[in-house]
Amino acid sequence: MSLRNFKTSNPAFNGYFWEDGKSSSQTMTVLGIFIKSIVGILVIAAITVYLWQLSESGMSMRWFTLGGMLGAIIIGILISYKQNWAHILVPLYVVAKGIFLGGFSSYAHNNFPELPYQAIGVTIVTFVVMLVLYQLRIIVVTKKLRSVIITATISIMVVYLISFILSFFGIKSYIWGTSWLAIVFNILAAIVASFALLLDFDYIERYKNKAPKYKEWLATWGLLATLIWLYVEVLRLMQKLAIRF
Repeated sequence: MSLRNFKTSNPAFNGYFWEDGKSSSQTMTVLGIFIKSIVGILVIAAITVYLWQLSESGMSMRWFTLGGMLGAIIIGILISYKQNWAHILVPLYVVAKGIFLGGFSSYAHNNFPELPYQAIGVTIVTFVVMLVLYQLRIIVVTKKLRSVIITATISIMVVYLISFILSFFGIKSYIWGTSWLAIVFNILAAIVASFALLLDFDYIERYKNKAPKYKEWLATWGLLATLIWLYVEVLRLMQKLAIRF
């Protein structure tokens, strides 16, 4: 069966990356993905803490947040077309995401110092829970479930994109406020991000010890992208609840 028949909400696990006609004596391993992911997380954490220190000294984080976000998007697109450069582009993506998260979470850190750490804790617990549910086959990644998650993910990203564009015209979307509608949207987005992890687990399991070794960078990119998305949604939700209550 062609790997192109499988789709996921995470672009790093698109069939495009798994069929390039190349062979390798070394294959992608879970350990390799794990090590690369841990190193990536540590780099992101280091950059984030550094930017928090700059924020506390009075430096504006607006351009760091915007620059990091745009940088990560551009690098992500480059990875999509130049997967053989993943060993160079993924580390750059990690740096861009670290800059984005540092700027994004600086407000929460300055006004609600414990929130970022709580969001990290929730993200880790969610990751473990979803991994256990997947490994025990309590939740099975079927074609129908995959389609639902992909549809929900695309819908959420479209809403964010439209909201981002409208912000340039001074129009503030409901998703950025602290209304109950905004809170419900955040909850739904966090749930979808959690289920997107199942798709990542599924693809890693399908192609471990099969795909070429360099695909570990692509798998790492996909997993980190989902974890960062989940963390951002959790932190945004916590901020809204903290402000509202």
